[in-house]
Amino acid sequence: MDIKANLEAIKKTFINQHCRLIAVSKTKPLSDLKEAYAAGIRDFGENKVQELQAKHPEMPDDVRWHMIGHLQSNKVKHIAPFIHLIHGVDSFKLLREINKQGKKNGRTISVLLQIHIAHEESKFGFDRNELEEMFASPDFPLLGNVRIQGLMGMATFTYDTEQVRREFKTLKNLFEEIKNRKLPGFVQMEHISMGMSGDYLIAQEEGSTMVRIGSAIFGGRS
Repeated sequence: MDIKANLEAIKKTFINQHCRLIAVSKTKPLSDLKEAYAAGIRDFGENKVQELQAKHPEMPDDVRWHMIGHLQSNKVKHIAPFIHLIHGVDSFKLLREINKQGKKNGRTISVLLQIHIAHEESKFGFDRNELEEMFASPDFPLLGNVRIQGLMGMATFTYDTEQVRREFKTLKNLFEEIKNRKLPGFVQMEHISMGMSGDYLIAQEEGSTMVRIGSAIFGGRS
């Protein structure tokens, strides 16, 4: 597996060279991460807190760690001291816990709100009503230790590219809508995290600013 060659090949296909590549390193050994780092990667995505905790001290300090999996509230404290961006904030309860742990650590933690855009029940994320309820809550403006930097979404796992495109469009439209609303200052719509190994080009065409690519870089799961 030539990780450097894979990365070069992927970057050549990028439609938007400003789109940030998150190397999804879950289940991969440290040697693979170090190879990707040597090839210029600084953003690594993990989906398990335990794995993040184990890998973080073993990698250079300038690595930006992204939590891309489903995060349970009781695990936030383990990554709060060092996490760069939490992609999968799918409830107000979780957001409040991240805020609490940010305060404890003297940090403002950057997050993305995960929106349920797929036609699959197994995917996590806010639906429209839950999002509106959170924005309307009197507790929402009191969050002083989080920065909402945008939205994240996962498309349906399907070969129907038009369906995938529609789902990405839905996320982009919601992003623009939230961007134009009067919300507290910690809501700064800068990023849309959408697109993985199989659909990152469609995601870029639909406005993604971050793509999460694993198997195309590192091969299948270890």
